[in-house]
Amino acid sequence: MNNIVGIVVSIIFVFLIIGISSLLTKFKLLSDGGSRKFTHIGVSNWWIIAMIFFNSNIYAAIVPGLFVIVNYISYKKQVFKAMERDGSKNDLGTVYFALSLLILALITFKNAEFSYIGALGILIMGYGDGLAAVIGVKYGKHKFKVLGNEKSFEGSLAMFVFSFLVSVSLLYIFNPVNITLFSLIVAIVSTALEAFSPYGLDNLTVPLGTSLSYYLLIGLL
Repeated sequence: MNNIVGIVVSIIFVFLIIGISSLLTKFKLLSDGGSRKFTHIGVSNWWIIAMIFFNSNIYAAIVPGLFVIVNYISYKKQVFKAMERDGSKNDLGTVYFALSLLILALITFKNAEFSYIGALGILIMGYGDGLAAVIGVKYGKHKFKVLGNEKSFEGSLAMFVFSFLVSVSLLYIFNPVNITLFSLIVAIVSTALEAFSPYGLDNLTVPLGTSLSYYLLIGLL
């Protein structure tokens, strides 16, 4: 029963985030870019709902699987403006993010006690990348290019700091072993992946790469 309730709550939650973001944009309280990041950060918190309700990787994967399809349709038709970059034909970021949620849900919810490893990747992508983009746009003075993609040192520093803080918070709650060392390594990995991933691919590489790096760390050390 909890799994079914979780699916219903999840769908309501995601559309609520999109709706709030759209309203804030409509009333000029958020820019288009701010709206995308609000949605990006907000939806990443879905993983917390998943950890509360789901005890099966199949049930946990249903909502992300649904949104892989919904987000692709939105990308093609510009249905949800709060999620999409205007005119960005090569940026499937919203689809990749939903795909990351799907893959990590299928893998980490096989054993629910490891679902925090999926949370690590998703919340770092949500808060780390989301806030890094905001700070990079507003304060990014020192630019560099990676694979034709322009970044700023200020944005990358923000990515590192927020990734570290998210990691410390999660590991303190779920697995308080080598917290500082593991969080530093995870933050370095996530920052590098974000910098070297063009065309919205960071929505795929950061969550998957971050969770994988932590999984390897706890296996090796």
